Amino acid sequence: VQLQASGGGLVQPGGCLRLSCAASGRTVSNYALGWFRQTPGIEREFIATISNDGVSTVYGFSMKGRFTISRDNAKNTVYLQMNNLKPEDTAAYYCAAGPTTYMNDRLYTYWGQGTLVTVSS
Repeated sequence: VQLQASGGGLVQPGGCLRLSCAASGRTVSNYALGWFRQTPGIEREFIATISNDGVSTVYGFSMKGRFTISRDNAKNTVYLQMNNLKPEDTAAYYCAAGPTTYMNDRLYTYWGQGTLVTVSS
């Protein structure tokens, strides 16, 4: 599975962004898709994951409420809607594909290249 994340950029505090991750290759609808983020010197942080059929979602602690994960299997794309962004949300955001809705990044098989989100005034 190849994953291509996009949608990052510079946004002011309180703003919003929607990240997209386009998947191709193996049957993407067989995989759970997740979002993680990482800043230099800090371990990769789990944001959210969604089941292969889009029915089940899992969010990281403190992520639910401002972040919403969704997927469109017809477009082989997973989305991350981010609202009320804060400076501490500044990070590289990665999408990943795995066998189920794990929170552990080590259990994901395929990774995208990341898209940078900067929250600053």
